[in-house]
Amino acid sequence: MLDRFDLVVFDWDGTLSDSTAAIARAIQDAAADLGLPVPDDTTASHVIGLGLHEALARAVPSLAPERIPEYSERYRVHYFAREAQLVLFPGARELLAELRAAGVLLAIATGKSQRGLQRALVSAGLDREFAATRCADQTHPKPHPAMLLELTNELMVAPERTLMVGDTTHDLQMAEAAHAAAVGLTQGAHPYDQLAACRSLALFDSLSQLHGWLMPNR
Repeated sequence: MLDRFDLVVFDWDGTLSDSTAAIARAIQDAAADLGLPVPDDTTASHVIGLGLHEALARAVPSLAPERIPEYSERYRVHYFAREAQLVLFPGARELLAELRAAGVLLAIATGKSQRGLQRALVSAGLDREFAATRCADQTHPKPHPAMLLELTNELMVAPERTLMVGDTTHDLQMAEAAHAAAVGLTQGAHPYDQLAACRSLALFDSLSQLHGWLMPNR
């Protein structure tokens, strides 16, 4: 399977980093701080990976535009309080190391900000693993295809030779729009039935399962 791809692009939150619950709780806690209706777990998780304004429109629709900076500040307070406890999913380091050893280019396409992703990469010791990254504050957010198309252009890889790995329908829809292949992970923000409704090569419950599919003779 790996022979089909020259570039593997990973989402970050919910795909490599086990951060879905921390983000959802920060979304909920920020809403409570501002006296807004608190989104349930499903709603708070579903918006992970979207751009800021679209995520807020779905998760806290009663938030007035002029209060977005206030909400964002409260979100950061609650997220930073949990950030130090975040870990990578089991098998993440091994998968990345073997892909690099096989000569595959690695990249990240994420709804995080540039600053947030860099902080996360440094904390995880992965800041030298990826040939390129795209974040939500650099270009159009998911599911718009811009992140993938900019990455493939920068790294001079055809979209058809690119595999997107993500845990949300936003990731899979972005890949389809960019004419790239995709696989979904059910360990993150979106459940199996939502992922199954999107076009993908396969769905996996863990990075270890993905590893075995990509590199069965490892």
